[in-house]
Amino acid sequence: MEEVKKDPAYTVADENGSSAEGQVDVTSTAHGRFPQCLRGLSDEEIAQLSRTLVRKIDLLVLPTIGILYILNYIDRQNLASAKLQGITDDLNMTTEQFATAISILFVGYLPFQIPSNLIMTKIHRPGIYICAAVALWGCISAATAAVQNYASLLAVRAILGAAEAVFFPGAIYYLSAWYTKAELGKRIAGLYIAQQVGNAFGGLFAAAILQLDGVHGIRGWRWLFIIEGAATVGIGVICACIMPEFPHNSRILSPEQRALAVWRIESESGAAEGTEKESTLRGFAKALSDPKLILLILCNMFSQVQGSIANYFPTLVASLNFSHTISLLLTAPPYILAGAVYYGIMYYSDRKNTAYPIILACISISVIMYIIPMATLDVGARYFSMVMLPFASVGPQLLLYKTINLHLARPVSKRAAASALVNAIGGTSNIWASYLYYAPPQFYAAFGTLMASALLLGVTITVYRWLVLRENKRLDSDDPVQIAKAVKGGVTEEMVQLNWRYEMY
Repeated sequence: MEEVKKDPAYTVADENGSSAEGQVDVTSTAHGRFPQCLRGLSDEEIAQLSRTLVRKIDLLVLPTIGILYILNYIDRQNLASAKLQGITDDLNMTTEQFATAISILFVGYLPFQIPSNLIMTKIHRPGIYICAAVALWGCISAATAAVQNYASLLAVRAILGAAEAVFFPGAIYYLSAWYTKAELGKRIAGLYIAQQVGNAFGGLFAAAILQLDGVHGIRGWRWLFIIEGAATVGIGVICACIMPEFPHNSRILSPEQRALAVWRIESESGAAEGTEKESTLRGFAKALSDPKLILLILCNMFSQVQGSIANYFPTLVASLNFSHTISLLLTAPPYILAGAVYYGIMYYSDRKNTAYPIILACISISVIMYIIPMATLDVGARYFSMVMLPFASVGPQLLLYKTINLHLARPVSKRAAASALVNAIGGTSNIWASYLYYAPPQFYAAFGTLMASALLLGVTITVYRWLVLRENKRLDSDDPVQIAKAVKGGVTEEMVQLNWRYEMY
């Protein structure tokens, strides 16, 4: 029998077994499945091919996805910026009606995520699919400039949500098709960093564009939707020409790189995109039957309640009694800090193969930061809490999405469905959370609810940790009865053969 190759550069980063980035351990599964076209390469050549592959993916996939996510958040948050320029007065909206205009986006956004992700598992050009949705929502966002009353604004926002449903869960699933467990966390962090860039520079762009108020007889908030919507359409079309397909059919990779890209994912979870025949509906049913999914949905729901702060961040900063322009400018530093912290915590998570203590740390910080604005009117203290809240309140979401894609990995359609289900059902909290931000400057209802959600997240993620540790004990037992229970709980036979375990908790 031919000797099994093992990458000499493969290392164990720590006692938990996190592999080095850009490396692949080809002994992790049966040698008979190792790509035939790679068997003639030396260990050094395989190591170099793996590093080259990861660099190529990073150069093509990450910048493209990141730019599109910046646009996604700029387009989504521009209604909050438009409020400071008088959209509520021009359309005769009350505070409650504006909250409805914010939340109705999620009425269209949430239900379309699940079918969209399932569709992605069956199409050959996911890049074009995602970018077509980007161009579509850019058109719809620009159309917001034409609304003349509250009812038409609601209609446009609901349709905008349906178009945007393709992007975020699709992007998370798309990244998980390319990156290994040692690489995925930092790439998800990159996506969230792009989100924070969108939040930060969205306020700066809004401050600049709103200076066009009255030019050609058009109100500043209408210019905001026109300019940002048109930019989204143009960039979406350009990115459609750049984003690659899935690894198994990517035209930007050589045959050897394609084989290695598929193998990197297969060797961790037993299958990659394009390598299994599981039906979409069967994968969806398996996701629904996995008990871990319910807990992850609850965790994401409590996390997204806290994330709703982004929809009203300009309003919260404006409660410090600065001018509209200064308030928009002051929204930038918290998001810039959040982007840096996101990378730091995901780098640590990938390096140490951990998630649970990081989530608890974020919860602890956020609870303190929710108390400060309720307890004092001091401007410095309140702005300090607002600087800290974006990373502390949203940080757990990054680790939750990494958990979903690693713990519910097989079959491929199950991973796609689970990612969409967690984001869609968990995201329902955004619908009602929009009605919490009233009674400035202390916003007792909002910050009190967010603090309770943080504490409930801590309880739920602790229960989840207990569950996966119990499943690992079953897998470690060598008892066929216990292993059968683990298989029933969501582990496949291929994963058992790979000596797969739930990690990070």
